[in-house]
Amino acid sequence: MQRLERNAPLPDEMQGVWSVIDQPASQLVVDGAEIICFGSPVIYDFKLVDRVSGAITVSLKIDDPAGEDTFQRANITELVITPTGDFHAYNVKFASQFVRSEP
Repeated sequence: MQRLERNAPLPDEMQGVWSVIDQPASQLVVDGAEIICFGSPVIYDFKLVDRVSGAITVSLKIDDPAGEDTFQRANITELVITPTGDFHAYNVKFASQFVRSEP
């Protein structure tokens, strides 16, 4: 698992505009290191990136242990691209599958 600071871009495979699979108006945008989920920016301090058996996982983290619970409930905290190319984002309260939006 590789720790990357806030300003390091997310993996190329995650870059772009994505829509919830059955709700095209609900979008996730990954632009470099910036993540906008459902219209709100995700504010995080660093990320852990892992590539295992063809899957890419990004865990978003903050440096404040006291704020971790609030962060986990208010933001997406995990991004995963499966070996078959499915893109998922989730936190402790929800999970969604995304598809790449048409330009």
